[in-house]
Amino acid sequence: MLLSFALHQRVPVAVRALSLFALLAFAVFSAAAQQAPPAQSGSSPLAAVEIVGSQRYSSDQIAPATGLHVGAAIARDDLQQAANRLARLGCFASVQYRFASVGPGVKVTFEVSDAPEIPVLFDNIPWIGSEELIAALKNSVPLFDGQAPEQGALLDDIAVAIEKILDSRSIHVQVTHMVSTAGASNQKVQLFSATGAEMIIGAIEFPDLLAKTDRGLQDRIIDLLGQPYSLSSVEIFDLEQVRPVYLTHGFLQVKFGQPTVSFASGKTPNAAPSNKVTITVPITPGPAYNWNGITWKGNYSVPSETLDQSMNLQTGDLADGMKVQAGIEAARTLYSEKGYLDAKIDAEPHFDDAAKRVSYAVTIDEGPQYHMGSLILTGLSLDGEKRIRSAWKIAPGEVFDKNIYENFVDLGIKQAFAGSPFRYERIGRFLQENSKDAKVDVMLDFQ
Repeated sequence: MLLSFALHQRVPVAVRALSLFALLAFAVFSAAAQQAPPAQSGSSPLAAVEIVGSQRYSSDQIAPATGLHVGAAIARDDLQQAANRLARLGCFASVQYRFASVGPGVKVTFEVSDAPEIPVLFDNIPWIGSEELIAALKNSVPLFDGQAPEQGALLDDIAVAIEKILDSRSIHVQVTHMVSTAGASNQKVQLFSATGAEMIIGAIEFPDLLAKTDRGLQDRIIDLLGQPYSLSSVEIFDLEQVRPVYLTHGFLQVKFGQPTVSFASGKTPNAAPSNKVTITVPITPGPAYNWNGITWKGNYSVPSETLDQSMNLQTGDLADGMKVQAGIEAARTLYSEKGYLDAKIDAEPHFDDAAKRVSYAVTIDEGPQYHMGSLILTGLSLDGEKRIRSAWKIAPGEVFDKNIYENFVDLGIKQAFAGSPFRYERIGRFLQENSKDAKVDVMLDFQ
Protein backbone atom coordinates (compact mmCIF):
# COMPACT_ATOMS: atom_id res chain seq x y z
CA MET A 1 0.00 0.00 0.00
CA LEU A 2 1.29 3.48 -0.85
CA LEU A 3 0.38 6.53 1.24
CA SER A 4 1.74 9.94 0.43
CA PHE A 5 1.61 13.68 0.94
CA ALA A 6 3.60 16.60 -0.46
CA LEU A 7 4.98 19.73 1.17
CA HIS A 8 4.54 22.98 -0.72
CA GLN A 9 7.09 25.44 0.70
CA ARG A 10 5.91 29.02 0.55
CA VAL A 11 6.58 31.29 3.54
CA PRO A 12 10.00 31.32 5.29
CA VAL A 13 9.86 30.53 9.01
CA ALA A 14 11.32 33.19 11.30
CA VAL A 15 10.50 31.83 14.73
CA ARG A 16 10.58 28.21 15.72
CA ALA A 17 7.18 28.32 17.45
CA LEU A 18 5.52 28.89 14.10
CA SER A 19 7.33 26.29 12.05
CA LEU A 20 5.44 23.23 13.32
CA PHE A 21 2.14 24.67 12.14
CA ALA A 22 3.36 25.82 8.72
CA LEU A 23 4.41 22.48 7.30
CA LEU A 24 1.57 19.94 7.57
CA ALA A 25 -0.18 19.56 4.23
CA PHE A 26 -1.65 16.12 3.77
CA ALA A 27 -3.02 14.69 0.54
CA VAL A 28 -5.97 12.27 0.43
CA PHE A 29 -4.86 8.69 0.93
CA SER A 30 -5.78 6.48 -2.03
CA ALA A 31 -5.15 3.09 -3.64
CA ALA A 32 -6.43 -0.20 -2.29
CA ALA A 33 -4.16 -2.19 -0.03
CA GLN A 34 -2.69 -5.25 -1.64
CA GLN A 35 -1.37 -6.32 1.72
CA ALA A 36 -3.11 -5.84 5.05
CA PRO A 37 -1.61 -3.07 7.16
CA PRO A 38 -0.96 -3.45 10.84
CA ALA A 39 -4.31 -3.47 12.59
CA GLN A 40 -5.54 -0.19 14.01
CA SER A 41 -6.27 -1.74 17.36
CA GLY A 42 -3.50 -4.35 17.25
CA SER A 43 0.14 -4.27 16.24
CA SER A 44 2.85 -6.13 14.40
CA PRO A 45 6.59 -6.21 15.00
CA LEU A 46 8.63 -3.92 12.80
CA ALA A 47 10.98 -6.07 10.74
CA ALA A 48 12.83 -3.35 8.78
CA VAL A 49 12.84 0.35 7.85
CA GLU A 50 14.15 1.49 4.47
CA ILE A 51 14.27 4.99 2.93
CA VAL A 52 14.72 5.47 -0.80
CA GLY A 53 14.75 8.46 -3.16
CA SER A 54 17.07 10.87 -1.38
CA GLN A 55 20.19 11.97 -3.23
CA ARG A 56 21.48 13.79 -0.16
CA TYR A 57 21.13 11.29 2.66
CA SER A 58 21.51 7.53 3.04
CA SER A 59 18.74 5.31 4.37
CA ASP A 60 20.71 4.81 7.59
CA GLN A 61 20.95 8.59 8.10
CA ILE A 62 17.22 9.15 7.65
CA ALA A 63 15.85 6.11 9.47
CA PRO A 64 16.39 7.42 13.04
CA ALA A 65 14.35 10.52 12.19
CA THR A 66 11.26 8.34 11.67
CA GLY A 67 11.23 7.44 15.38
CA LEU A 68 10.64 3.78 14.49
CA HIS A 69 12.67 0.97 16.04
CA VAL A 70 13.16 -2.44 14.50
CA GLY A 71 11.61 -5.10 16.70
CA ALA A 72 9.11 -2.76 18.30
CA ALA A 73 5.40 -3.43 17.92
CA ILE A 74 3.78 -0.93 15.55
CA ALA A 75 0.28 -0.10 14.45
CA ARG A 76 -0.94 1.70 11.35
CA ASP A 77 -0.94 5.08 13.11
CA ASP A 78 2.73 4.63 14.00
CA LEU A 79 3.63 4.53 10.30
CA GLN A 80 1.68 7.68 9.57
CA GLN A 81 3.26 9.47 12.52
CA ALA A 82 6.70 8.44 11.27
CA ALA A 83 5.91 9.91 7.86
CA ASN A 84 4.70 13.07 9.57
CA ARG A 85 8.02 13.38 11.42
CA LEU A 86 9.96 13.21 8.16
CA ALA A 87 7.64 15.74 6.55
CA ARG A 88 7.94 18.23 9.39
CA LEU A 89 11.72 18.32 9.13
CA GLY A 90 11.60 20.38 5.92
CA CYS A 91 14.37 18.30 4.32
CA PHE A 92 11.96 16.53 2.00
CA ALA A 93 9.64 17.95 -0.63
CA SER A 94 7.49 14.81 -0.54
CA VAL A 95 7.15 11.72 1.63
CA GLN A 96 5.41 8.46 0.72
CA TYR A 97 5.45 5.08 2.38
CA ARG A 98 4.47 1.51 1.69
CA PHE A 99 4.61 -1.61 3.81
CA ALA A 100 4.69 -5.34 3.32
CA SER A 101 4.62 -8.42 5.51
CA VAL A 102 7.96 -10.05 6.21
CA GLY A 103 7.32 -13.27 8.13
CA PRO A 104 5.45 -12.33 11.29
CA GLY A 105 6.48 -8.68 11.01
CA VAL A 106 6.19 -5.65 8.74
CA LYS A 107 8.77 -3.91 6.55
CA VAL A 108 8.08 -0.24 5.83
CA THR A 109 9.68 1.65 2.94
CA PHE A 110 9.60 5.46 2.84
CA GLU A 111 9.99 7.15 -0.56
CA VAL A 112 11.24 10.74 -0.24
CA SER A 113 12.43 13.52 -2.51
CA ASP A 114 14.91 16.10 -1.31
CA ALA A 115 13.79 19.71 -0.73
CA PRO A 116 16.11 22.53 -1.82
CA GLU A 117 18.72 23.68 0.67
CA ILE A 118 20.35 27.08 1.19
CA PRO A 119 23.55 28.12 3.00
CA VAL A 120 23.44 28.97 6.70
CA LEU A 121 24.73 32.22 8.18
CA PHE A 122 25.27 32.81 11.89
CA ASP A 123 24.50 36.49 12.15
CA ASN A 124 25.50 37.60 15.65
CA ILE A 125 27.07 34.53 17.22
CA PRO A 126 30.71 35.62 17.58
CA TRP A 127 31.68 33.29 20.44
CA ILE A 128 32.47 30.39 18.11
CA GLY A 129 33.78 30.35 14.54
CA SER A 130 31.39 29.38 11.74
CA GLU A 131 33.41 26.33 10.68
CA GLU A 132 33.68 25.06 14.25
CA LEU A 133 29.98 25.64 14.85
CA ILE A 134 28.99 23.84 11.66
CA ALA A 135 31.17 20.88 12.62
CA ALA A 136 29.57 20.76 16.08
CA LEU A 137 26.08 20.92 14.56
CA LYS A 138 26.85 18.06 12.17
CA ASN A 139 27.68 15.93 15.20
CA SER A 140 24.61 16.90 17.21
CA VAL A 141 21.82 17.42 14.65
CA PRO A 142 20.88 14.42 12.50
CA LEU A 143 20.44 15.32 8.81
CA PHE A 144 22.28 18.66 9.14
CA ASP A 145 24.91 18.66 6.39
CA GLY A 146 26.17 22.25 6.53
CA GLN A 147 23.19 23.74 4.71
CA ALA A 148 19.54 23.97 5.71
CA PRO A 149 16.03 23.87 4.23
CA GLU A 150 14.03 27.08 3.95
CA GLN A 151 11.55 25.90 6.56
CA GLY A 152 10.81 22.97 8.81
CA ALA A 153 11.43 21.47 12.23
CA LEU A 154 15.07 20.76 11.39
CA LEU A 155 15.66 24.52 11.71
CA ASP A 156 14.29 24.43 15.25
CA ASP A 157 16.58 21.50 16.03
CA ILE A 158 19.55 23.49 14.73
CA ALA A 159 18.56 26.53 16.81
CA VAL A 160 18.23 24.42 19.98
CA ALA A 161 21.56 22.74 19.28
CA ILE A 162 23.27 26.14 18.92
CA GLU A 163 21.80 27.19 22.27
CA LYS A 164 23.15 24.04 23.92
CA ILE A 165 26.60 24.49 22.37
CA LEU A 166 26.72 28.05 23.70
CA ASP A 167 25.31 26.99 27.08
CA SER A 168 28.32 24.71 27.44
CA ARG A 169 30.44 27.86 27.14
CA SER A 170 28.35 29.72 29.75
CA ILE A 171 26.71 31.84 27.06
CA HIS A 172 22.95 31.78 27.51
CA VAL A 173 20.94 33.04 24.54
CA GLN A 174 17.85 32.27 22.52
CA VAL A 175 18.42 31.47 18.84
CA THR A 176 15.91 32.17 16.09
CA HIS A 177 16.04 31.69 12.34
CA MET A 178 14.71 33.34 9.22
CA VAL A 179 15.40 33.34 5.48
CA SER A 180 17.38 36.39 4.37
CA THR A 181 19.79 37.46 1.64
CA ALA A 182 23.50 38.10 1.97
CA GLY A 183 26.48 39.31 0.01
CA ALA A 184 26.95 40.97 -3.35
CA SER A 185 25.28 37.99 -5.04
CA ASN A 186 22.09 38.64 -3.06
CA GLN A 187 22.12 34.93 -2.24
CA LYS A 188 19.33 33.49 -0.13
CA VAL A 189 20.56 32.18 3.26
CA GLN A 190 19.11 30.70 6.44
CA LEU A 191 20.02 33.31 9.05
CA PHE A 192 20.44 32.22 12.68
CA SER A 193 20.44 35.03 15.24
CA ALA A 194 20.96 35.13 19.00
CA THR A 195 19.20 37.33 21.54
CA GLY A 196 20.06 37.72 25.20
CA ALA A 197 23.79 38.43 25.08
CA GLU A 198 24.13 41.20 22.53
CA MET A 199 27.60 42.33 21.54
CA ILE A 200 28.51 45.85 20.39
CA ILE A 201 30.89 46.74 17.56
CA GLY A 202 33.84 48.49 19.19
CA ALA A 203 36.16 48.60 16.18
CA ILE A 204 36.38 47.43 12.59
CA GLU A 205 39.72 46.82 10.91
CA PHE A 206 40.80 46.28 7.31
CA PRO A 207 44.30 44.78 6.93
CA ASP A 208 44.50 45.78 3.25
CA LEU A 209 46.30 49.09 2.71
CA LEU A 210 43.71 50.72 0.44
CA ALA A 211 40.81 50.25 2.86
CA LYS A 212 43.04 51.16 5.78
CA THR A 213 44.11 54.48 4.26
CA ASP A 214 41.05 55.61 2.29
CA ARG A 215 39.85 58.71 4.16
CA GLY A 216 36.28 58.54 2.94
CA LEU A 217 35.94 54.93 4.04
CA GLN A 218 37.48 55.61 7.42
CA ASP A 219 34.98 58.41 7.93
CA ARG A 220 32.11 56.00 7.29
CA ILE A 221 33.30 53.36 9.74
CA ILE A 222 31.75 55.44 12.51
CA ASP A 223 28.36 54.32 11.16
CA LEU A 224 29.05 50.84 12.54
CA LEU A 225 30.76 51.69 15.81
CA GLY A 226 28.53 51.31 18.84
CA GLN A 227 25.95 49.33 16.87
CA PRO A 228 24.90 45.77 17.79
CA TYR A 229 27.23 43.23 16.23
CA SER A 230 25.68 41.65 13.14
CA LEU A 231 27.58 39.78 10.46
CA SER A 232 24.93 40.68 7.89
CA SER A 233 25.26 44.40 8.69
CA VAL A 234 29.04 44.14 8.23
CA GLU A 235 28.52 42.47 4.85
CA ILE A 236 26.13 45.24 3.82
CA PHE A 237 28.77 47.79 4.85
CA ASP A 238 31.37 45.94 2.76
CA LEU A 239 29.02 45.90 -0.21
CA GLU A 240 27.83 49.51 -0.02
CA GLN A 241 30.89 51.32 1.37
CA VAL A 242 34.06 49.26 0.92
CA ARG A 243 33.52 47.60 -2.43
CA PRO A 244 32.93 50.90 -4.31
CA VAL A 245 36.34 52.14 -3.10
CA TYR A 246 38.02 49.17 -4.74
CA LEU A 247 35.95 49.37 -7.91
CA THR A 248 36.88 53.03 -8.30
CA HIS A 249 40.56 52.02 -8.24
CA GLY A 250 40.08 49.37 -10.93
CA PHE A 251 39.99 46.35 -8.60
CA LEU A 252 37.05 44.79 -10.41
CA GLN A 253 37.50 41.30 -8.94
CA VAL A 254 37.91 42.31 -5.30
CA LYS A 255 36.88 39.59 -2.86
CA PHE A 256 35.95 39.82 0.82
CA GLY A 257 36.80 37.03 3.22
CA GLN A 258 34.80 35.90 6.22
CA PRO A 259 35.09 38.58 8.93
CA THR A 260 36.76 37.46 12.15
CA VAL A 261 35.78 38.66 15.60
CA SER A 262 37.91 39.29 18.68
CA PHE A 263 36.75 40.40 22.10
CA ALA A 264 37.96 43.44 23.98
CA SER A 265 39.47 42.58 27.36
CA GLY A 266 38.81 44.44 30.57
CA LYS A 267 41.13 47.24 31.64
CA THR A 268 42.64 45.15 34.45
CA PRO A 269 43.95 41.57 34.23
CA ASN A 270 41.14 40.14 36.36
CA ALA A 271 38.33 42.20 34.79
CA ALA A 272 35.60 40.47 32.85
CA PRO A 273 35.67 40.95 29.08
CA SER A 274 33.55 43.80 27.81
CA ASN A 275 30.67 43.34 25.42
CA LYS A 276 32.57 45.09 22.61
CA VAL A 277 34.04 43.22 19.68
CA THR A 278 36.64 44.08 17.07
CA ILE A 279 35.83 42.95 13.54
CA THR A 280 38.59 42.26 11.03
CA VAL A 281 37.58 42.06 7.37
CA PRO A 282 40.11 40.32 5.09
CA ILE A 283 40.18 41.71 1.53
CA THR A 284 41.81 40.26 -1.58
CA PRO A 285 41.92 43.15 -4.09
CA GLY A 286 43.15 41.22 -7.10
CA PRO A 287 44.76 43.15 -9.99
CA ALA A 288 43.88 46.73 -10.93
CA TYR A 289 42.63 46.77 -14.53
CA ASN A 290 42.84 49.32 -17.33
CA TRP A 291 39.98 49.96 -19.75
CA ASN A 292 40.15 48.17 -23.09
CA GLY A 293 36.84 49.17 -24.61
CA ILE A 294 33.27 47.95 -24.90
CA THR A 295 31.18 46.33 -27.63
CA TRP A 296 27.41 46.56 -28.01
CA LYS A 297 25.11 43.98 -29.56
CA GLY A 298 21.37 44.28 -30.19
CA ASN A 299 21.31 48.09 -29.94
CA TYR A 300 19.17 48.81 -32.99
CA SER A 301 17.62 52.02 -31.65
CA VAL A 302 20.61 53.68 -29.98
CA PRO A 303 23.93 54.02 -31.89
CA SER A 304 27.01 52.40 -30.38
CA GLU A 305 28.79 55.77 -30.47
CA THR A 306 26.11 57.25 -28.20
CA LEU A 307 26.33 54.33 -25.81
CA ASP A 308 30.14 54.58 -25.76
CA GLN A 309 29.86 58.16 -24.55
CA SER A 310 27.75 57.03 -21.61
CA MET A 311 30.71 55.04 -20.27
CA ASN A 312 32.94 58.12 -19.83
CA LEU A 313 36.06 55.96 -20.25
CA GLN A 314 38.84 55.96 -22.84
CA THR A 315 41.09 53.07 -23.82
CA GLY A 316 44.00 52.89 -21.40
CA ASP A 317 42.15 54.65 -18.57
CA LEU A 318 41.97 53.03 -15.17
CA ALA A 319 38.90 50.79 -15.35
CA ASP A 320 36.81 52.61 -12.77
CA GLY A 321 34.13 50.07 -11.90
CA MET A 322 31.77 52.73 -10.61
CA LYS A 323 31.97 54.52 -13.97
CA VAL A 324 31.19 51.23 -15.69
CA GLN A 325 28.11 50.73 -13.52
CA ALA A 326 27.04 54.34 -14.10
CA GLY A 327 27.54 53.88 -17.86
CA ILE A 328 25.30 50.81 -17.92
CA GLU A 329 22.63 52.69 -15.97
CA ALA A 330 22.98 55.63 -18.37
CA ALA A 331 22.39 53.22 -21.26
CA ARG A 332 19.20 51.99 -19.55
CA THR A 333 18.10 55.61 -19.16
CA LEU A 334 18.69 56.28 -22.86
CA TYR A 335 16.43 53.38 -23.74
CA SER A 336 13.73 54.36 -21.24
CA GLU A 337 13.68 57.87 -22.75
CA LYS A 338 12.92 56.29 -26.12
CA GLY A 339 10.05 54.23 -24.76
CA TYR A 340 11.92 50.94 -24.35
CA LEU A 341 10.76 50.29 -20.81
CA ASP A 342 11.50 46.56 -20.90
CA ALA A 343 15.02 46.81 -22.33
CA LYS A 344 17.38 44.23 -20.85
CA ILE A 345 21.10 45.02 -20.76
CA ASP A 346 23.56 42.25 -19.95
CA ALA A 347 27.17 43.37 -19.50
CA GLU A 348 29.85 40.66 -19.38
CA PRO A 349 33.46 41.56 -18.48
CA HIS A 350 36.40 39.87 -20.19
CA PHE A 351 39.59 40.03 -18.14
CA ASP A 352 43.08 39.88 -19.61
CA ASP A 353 45.04 39.21 -16.44
CA ALA A 354 48.40 39.12 -18.22
CA ALA A 355 47.96 42.64 -19.61
CA LYS A 356 45.81 43.83 -16.66
CA ARG A 357 43.09 44.99 -19.06
CA VAL A 358 39.34 44.51 -19.14
CA SER A 359 36.81 44.83 -21.93
CA TYR A 360 33.06 44.49 -21.80
CA ALA A 361 30.65 42.77 -24.18
CA VAL A 362 27.12 44.12 -23.77
CA THR A 363 24.05 42.38 -25.17
CA ILE A 364 20.81 44.36 -25.37
CA ASP A 365 17.29 43.02 -25.77
CA GLU A 366 15.35 46.20 -26.52
CA GLY A 367 11.81 44.84 -26.26
CA PRO A 368 8.79 46.83 -27.49
CA GLN A 369 8.78 50.61 -27.84
CA TYR A 370 5.94 51.93 -25.69
CA HIS A 371 3.68 54.87 -26.56
CA MET A 372 1.50 56.92 -24.28
CA GLY A 373 -1.90 55.42 -23.50
CA SER A 374 -4.19 57.00 -20.89
CA LEU A 375 -3.51 59.31 -17.96
CA ILE A 376 -5.67 57.99 -15.11
CA LEU A 377 -6.11 60.28 -12.09
CA THR A 378 -7.87 59.60 -8.79
CA GLY A 379 -8.32 61.56 -5.58
CA LEU A 380 -8.52 65.00 -7.28
CA SER A 381 -11.15 67.69 -7.54
CA LEU A 382 -12.23 68.86 -10.99
CA ASP A 383 -9.87 71.83 -10.72
CA GLY A 384 -7.02 69.64 -9.56
CA GLU A 385 -7.50 67.19 -12.40
CA LYS A 386 -7.59 70.04 -14.89
CA ARG A 387 -4.28 71.37 -13.56
CA ILE A 388 -2.58 67.99 -13.83
CA ARG A 389 -3.85 67.22 -17.32
CA SER A 390 -2.74 70.66 -18.52
CA ALA A 391 0.73 70.14 -17.08
CA TRP A 392 1.21 66.61 -18.44
CA LYS A 393 3.68 66.65 -21.34
CA ILE A 394 3.19 63.39 -23.27
CA ALA A 395 0.26 63.30 -25.69
CA PRO A 396 -1.64 60.04 -26.35
CA GLY A 397 0.16 57.97 -28.98
CA GLU A 398 3.53 59.70 -28.53
CA VAL A 399 6.63 57.72 -27.60
CA PHE A 400 6.62 57.34 -23.82
CA ASP A 401 9.64 59.11 -22.34
CA LYS A 402 10.11 57.76 -18.83
CA ASN A 403 12.42 60.67 -17.96
CA ILE A 404 9.57 63.12 -18.58
CA TYR A 405 7.33 60.98 -16.38
CA GLU A 406 9.87 60.91 -13.53
CA ASN A 407 10.44 64.67 -13.71
CA PHE A 408 6.71 65.28 -13.71
CA VAL A 409 6.18 63.22 -10.57
CA ASP A 410 9.16 64.83 -8.82
CA LEU A 411 8.62 68.49 -9.84
CA GLY A 412 5.81 68.98 -12.34
CA ILE A 413 3.00 68.09 -9.96
CA LYS A 414 4.19 70.58 -7.36
CA GLN A 415 4.42 73.27 -10.02
CA ALA A 416 0.94 72.44 -11.29
CA PHE A 417 -0.52 73.03 -7.81
CA ALA A 418 1.39 76.25 -7.16
CA GLY A 419 -1.08 78.77 -5.72
CA SER A 420 -3.75 76.11 -5.19
CA PRO A 421 -5.17 75.27 -1.74
CA PHE A 422 -5.16 71.56 -2.66
CA ARG A 423 -2.88 69.48 -0.45
CA TYR A 424 -1.85 65.83 -0.62
CA GLU A 425 0.31 63.68 1.63
CA ARG A 426 1.54 61.21 -0.96
CA ILE A 427 0.97 60.05 -4.49
CA GLY A 428 0.50 56.45 -5.52
CA ARG A 429 1.96 55.98 -8.98
CA PHE A 430 1.97 53.06 -11.33
CA LEU A 431 2.78 52.38 -14.97
CA GLN A 432 0.41 49.88 -16.55
CA GLU A 433 2.23 48.37 -19.54
CA ASN A 434 0.31 46.64 -22.29
CA SER A 435 2.94 44.88 -24.39
CA LYS A 436 0.33 43.64 -26.88
CA ASP A 437 -0.35 47.12 -28.29
CA ALA A 438 2.87 48.65 -26.87
CA LYS A 439 1.07 51.30 -24.84
CA VAL A 440 1.49 52.39 -21.25
CA ASP A 441 -1.13 53.96 -19.01
CA VAL A 442 0.01 56.33 -16.27
CA MET A 443 -1.93 55.97 -13.01
CA LEU A 444 -1.64 58.66 -10.31
CA ASP A 445 -3.56 58.36 -7.05
CA PHE A 446 -3.49 61.51 -4.87
CA GLN A 447 -3.90 60.77 -1.17
